Amino acid sequence: MSQLKKLKSIKDWAEDDRPREKLKKHGAAKLSDAELLAILIGSGTRNLSAVDVTRNILSEMDHDLNTLAKKSIEELKKFKGIGEAKAITIAAAMELVNRKKFNQQPYRIIKSSRDVYMEMYPTYVDKQHEEFWVLYLNRKNKIIGRRDIGKGGISSTTVDPKIIFKIALQLAASSIILTHNHPSGTVSPSQEDIQLTNKIKNAAGFLDISLLDHLIFAGKDFYSFADNGIL
Repeated sequence: MSQLKKLKSIKDWAEDDRPREKLKKHGAAKLSDAELLAILIGSGTRNLSAVDVTRNILSEMDHDLNTLAKKSIEELKKFKGIGEAKAITIAAAMELVNRKKFNQQPYRIIKSSRDVYMEMYPTYVDKQHEEFWVLYLNRKNKIIGRRDIGKGGISSTTVDPKIIFKIALQLAASSIILTHNHPSGTVSPSQEDIQLTNKIKNAAGFLDISLLDHLIFAGKDFYSFADNGIL
């Protein structure tokens, strides 16, 4: 076995970096689009891991899953490492994504805090523990990604700003919107919420990334930092 093959094999990666193990341990929301697609196709080529193959595909799609969803089986087969079986698997997965999007009718372009609420309410409804999600937007305020940054208990969750900005840079996001829930039903921000928001806002400025808002969800109510003038 060549040294190149050893370096490229997912089996040789640290366990926490392998897509299947990562999903099992941390949940699907923690994986990138390339990692999720890599699980679908199962294997790569002699010199490329499955993740490398899917990264190449997504790069050609400008990282737009809508563009990928429009590709035919024959078009997908033109990519190195993608045969008919893998192309069919990707096409089937993309169709499921399209049907899910149609059923949810999500707000994909954010114009107000209400749009954020409509986008994220299905995620937070009936949650009995805190979660912290971030929306990543392009210059036209179109959502290009959403990630689960942290989970906690009933009253708190741990959030690492480095992870937020690592993903923002990977997605080339122009702006971000923070969201989290209060299972207690209290919609007002805590002092910790305000401090964390200011910390992330200051860090975003150094990276030329705008923090547009921070929403707190509590039942059917929400609190917008931007609407209340404290952002």
